[in-house]
Amino acid sequence: MKSTLLLTAALATFTLQAQAQTAPTASTAPTAAPARAAADQIKTKKGPLTVQPITHGSVVFTWQGKTIYVDPYGGAAAYAGLAAPDLILITDIHGDHLDTKTLAGLSVGKALLVVPQAVADQLPAEYQARVRVLRNGQRLDTLGLTVSALPMYNLPETADSRHPKGRGNGYVLGLGGTNVYLSGDTEDIAEMRALKNIDVAFVCMNLPYTMDVQQAAQGVLAFKPSIVYPYHYRGQNGLSDVEGFRKTVNATNQKIDVRLRNWYPAAAQ
Repeated sequence: MKSTLLLTAALATFTLQAQAQTAPTASTAPTAAPARAAADQIKTKKGPLTVQPITHGSVVFTWQGKTIYVDPYGGAAAYAGLAAPDLILITDIHGDHLDTKTLAGLSVGKALLVVPQAVADQLPAEYQARVRVLRNGQRLDTLGLTVSALPMYNLPETADSRHPKGRGNGYVLGLGGTNVYLSGDTEDIAEMRALKNIDVAFVCMNLPYTMDVQQAAQGVLAFKPSIVYPYHYRGQNGLSDVEGFRKTVNATNQKIDVRLRNWYPAAAQ
């Protein structure tokens, strides 16, 4: 009887120890996936382009095994589960575009950073060896794709403008015959209206920092992208009326595919 009791106690102790070893702890329990909109896939002549909205002006593209981060912002956790970047594009110096805290939390060791000079001047020393500066009008061929830098600026052009002409970059990515435009912080400037053969566009609209919904719609109607994503639409008084943007664009041109995605998923939680 005594030996049976001892055996039972030993088994109970072993079971408790095993449970303790296998029970999830704060460090081993799975972390919740970040809140973000579902990714889209767009056909190109050289395979699908995956478009992953992150937040505000940040988006991640995947194409031909390469991963491109645009204006990484909002904390490294927002990029959990995504491949490390091969290329990072930064449009301007403001904190919702040049976010050094987010950069520091990401695995960017292999990434080329394409930036305007004003951004290069503010990047920490650890990134400088991987920086390539593009000025408005310049183009870079890298990783089997092209990056062209375009002006982005406020109207009217004034000495105290939030976004003076020449400081920041909009970008056009050439991806196997598919052209993707990223407006950066701009208004419906002549350079945007004059764009040709844009397949996918990401266009900002947030007062008082960039342009309003009507300006954005008129700019898009001028250059006629096949697909347009309103992004960067949180302004001083909340979120812009992106549904109104869609209606205005499609009232004039129903061929433009206006894709409304949730660029502020954390706000809905």
